[in-house]
Amino acid sequence: QVQLIESGGGLVQAGESLRLSCAASGRTVSSYAMGWFRQAPGKEREFVASISRSGTTTSYGDSVKGRFTISRDNAKNRLLLQMNSLKPEDTAVYYCAASTSPIAAVTTFPFQFWGQGTQVTVSS
Repeated sequence: QVQLIESGGGLVQAGESLRLSCAASGRTVSSYAMGWFRQAPGKEREFVASISRSGTTTSYGDSVKGRFTISRDNAKNRLLLQMNSLKPEDTAVYYCAASTSPIAAVTTFPFQFWGQGTQVTVSS
C-alpha cells in the first residue's frame, strides 16, 4: 500500500506558476497510474490530470489543458504537477491519487489511495 503526501501549494498571483509534488512511500509510483484532482469550497472534486502506470499516456481536464503538465519522477519516487499561467479559478485543494488500474483515468473511481491535499490560492 502506498502513502501519498502533497507539497508545493501556496498563494500566487494570476499568471504565475507553481509546481506541486506528491511524495510516495511504501510502494513506488511506477507501480501505479497516478492522478491529480482538486476541490474548491462548495464544489465536487474535479479531475485535473493523470498519467498511466507505464508513463506513456497522460490525460488532462479541459480547464487545464495547455497550462498544466503532469510527470513522474521515478528516481525520487514522486509525482509532479507543473502549473503555469495560473488563474483565480484554479484556487482549490489539490490532491494526489494512485490507482492499481494501469490507465490514465479521468474520474475518481479507479483511484484507491489519496493524499491529504495541498492548498493552492491564486489571487487576481
